[in-house]
Amino acid sequence: MTERLAIEEVLIRYTRAIDTGEWDRLDEVFTEDAAIDYTQSGGIEGSFAEVKAWLAENLPIFPKRMHTLGQVDVRHRDPAPDEVHVADVAAYFHNPMMLATGDGAETLVELGGIYHHEMVRTPAGWRSRRLVEELVWKRGL
Repeated sequence: MTERLAIEEVLIRYTRAIDTGEWDRLDEVFTEDAAIDYTQSGGIEGSFAEVKAWLAENLPIFPKRMHTLGQVDVRHRDPAPDEVHVADVAAYFHNPMMLATGDGAETLVELGGIYHHEMVRTPAGWRSRRLVEELVWKRGL
């Protein structure tokens, strides 16, 4: 159960970093060589460094963001000798955001889907080395 809680803490760090705009907190979520794919929701696919910069540049158009995570499915892979411990993690999300309309008003945009992480246990703890955001539904876009 301790491993599961540590993985859930990574998911919470991720959503808090995104919602608060504290982009450097993502360094405690992803490995340096992580690959991230937000294409289903209209974003980019790229390396962690590329996506982190893109998030910092583009997400401020949504001045208010608030993730909610739902069920989390953690499936540990059996490690081969001398391999890192890997877990496949699926986490349901609901992400309402307020979109600035340019006239001082805001409109509600909502996304719902599943975050698919490939997580590895590193000396610094669990980190995501791959994230694919699966969009299940959207409203307001």
